[in-house]
Amino acid sequence: MQNRLPESVKINYAEGYQERYAPKKESIFGEVTQERVETIDDLDPDSLEEALNAARNSDVAVIFAGSNRDFETEASDRADLELPFGQLELIEKVLEVNPNTIVVMIAGAPFDINRVKEKSSALVWSWFNGSEGGNALADVLLGNINPSGKLPWTMPKDLNDSPAHATNSFPGDETVKYEEGILVGYRWFDTKNVEPTYPFGYGLSYTTFDINNVQADKSTYSADDTIVISVDLINTGSMDGKEVIQVYSSINDSKVERAVQELKGFAKAMVASGETKTISIEVPVRELAYYNVEKKAWVVEPGSYVLGIGNSSRNISEKISIMVK
Repeated sequence: MQNRLPESVKINYAEGYQERYAPKKESIFGEVTQERVETIDDLDPDSLEEALNAARNSDVAVIFAGSNRDFETEASDRADLELPFGQLELIEKVLEVNPNTIVVMIAGAPFDINRVKEKSSALVWSWFNGSEGGNALADVLLGNINPSGKLPWTMPKDLNDSPAHATNSFPGDETVKYEEGILVGYRWFDTKNVEPTYPFGYGLSYTTFDINNVQADKSTYSADDTIVISVDLINTGSMDGKEVIQVYSSINDSKVERAVQELKGFAKAMVASGETKTISIEVPVRELAYYNVEKKAWVVEPGSYVLGIGNSSRNISEKISIMVK
C-alpha cells in the first residue's frame, strides 16, 4: 500500500493476530483430516490492543484475514468453515472502534463470513496470489483498477448446506460415495434451492451493468448446430469496467435426472462508462448433452430448452427459449 500512496498518507500497522498451531495429534483413519491441523484461536491481548489502537487512529482500517498454505492444503481437510486464529473476534472488535473497515480475505476455499459481510464496509476476496499480488490488491483497494473476478464455486452459508455434508457422504469410511450424483457444486445449491452466502459466478466491481436485448440467432436447432446468443451489455455506472455474461441452460420435461440449470457459456467484456457493447456467445448444441450410461455416450436430448443469461447462477436477467430437434 505504501508504494501506491503519497508520502503524506500514514499507515498505522499492527499484527492483530498470530498464526499459531497446536501440536499435531496422531491421525485416525476415518476422521476428517489426515494431518489434523489445529489452530490456536485465542488472541494475544497485547496484539489485539495494538490493532484496536491502530484502527481507532485511522480513517480507514484494512484487515487481512483468511488462511495460508499450511492451514489450507492437501491431505488436510478442514473440519468446519470457521475463520482461524481468532480472526472473527479481531474483525468484530476492530469494527466496533472503526466501522469504516475493509476486510480482505486471503484464501482459496470458502469460510463462514456471514457476520463479516453484514458488518464490514467492503469485503474483498483475494485468493492466493503470486509475487505481484500485493501490488495488484493495492491497486484494487485504491480504485486504480476496477475488479471483475467471479466466484468459481458457491460460498455456502453453513457447512451442512454443501452436498457432501447434506448427504452425509463425508468423510466416509474405507469407501466414499458421492451421494449428490450429478448435482456437483452450484448444481446442488441451485437444484435444491439452498440459499448461499454468495452464488457461483458472483462478483462485484466499482461500476454497474444492465443486460438487455438477449436474442438467439434462430429458434430451432439440430444436434450439430451452434447457438449464437447476442446480448447488449450496458455500463450504467461511472467507471469503465468488465463484466462476465453467463449462459445457463435448462430443459423442460427431461426424461433423465438433470440439474435445474447448468453453465454452458460465458464471455467477458470491457465496457466504458455509459456505453453499450453487443456481446456474442457461442454454445454448441452438443454442450447440452447428458451422458447416457446405457449407451455409454453423450446424447443431446431433443426438446424445449430455456437459456438464462445473467452475471451469476442466482442473478438471471433474461431468459429465451429454443427448440432442439
